[in-house]
Amino acid sequence: MGYRCIQCGFPVRTLYVQYSPGNIRLMKCESCKAVADEYIECEIMILVIDLILHKLKAYRHLLHNVINQETIKFQGLLWKSAVIFLLFEAYRFLILEGSKGKLGSSTSFSSLLSICWKVLMDVIFGNFMFLLTFFFMVKTFFHVPITLSRCNDLLLMLMISSYFKIFLVAMMVWEFPSSVIFIIELFCLSSNAVALKVMTELTMSQCVWTCVSAYAIKFCVTRIPELILLGQLMHDWSQMQCSFIKASMT
Repeated sequence: MGYRCIQCGFPVRTLYVQYSPGNIRLMKCESCKAVADEYIECEIMILVIDLILHKLKAYRHLLHNVINQETIKFQGLLWKSAVIFLLFEAYRFLILEGSKGKLGSSTSFSSLLSICWKVLMDVIFGNFMFLLTFFFMVKTFFHVPITLSRCNDLLLMLMISSYFKIFLVAMMVWEFPSSVIFIIELFCLSSNAVALKVMTELTMSQCVWTCVSAYAIKFCVTRIPELILLGQLMHDWSQMQCSFIKASMT
């Protein structure tokens, strides 16, 4: 994954030439003739604001020109991002369970084991199915080649573009309704779609469809125990209705 022009996405050899410490010259893109990466001379807050606004050039700067396998310790960043991402996912799950009153104050071994199993099901298995669906959609439907290096790039892209999950930290300090979590997830979905467009140059509708499908599969998989319970309750209720009707007819 080499350097890219943030305006048009055309590959560039270098972003700037440094003549002396603090004295640099930004290079221009050979395709669009614009400055290849103007964010090099911008404050970090400008980049953060443009990322929140989902500007393509901000995502190109971050994903192509900052997170570059040739200039950073890519594998170390990948593992650290994965750990942080899973911790945020576990915290999200615990907030949702706490809002439903399912955690309780019991500290028995059985209750702790049940919570750990639910966290494992939601965080590990749910995200595994999310990634499986995501890569399947990219590979099969949009014919984008998935090599090991490409897979690592897309995996890191998903975790980095899910930066909205950092707002879950605010829920440790201030009390927000649990519905805020769904707003954060919606922002993560849109950010994932923009980042996927930057990485693959697919159309925005294809990227949105891919991310929505992956999130839908993840939601369904993590809700399987609840769906099974709901089905059992509906079955028991129908049995009770049948029994009541038979009893009233006799």
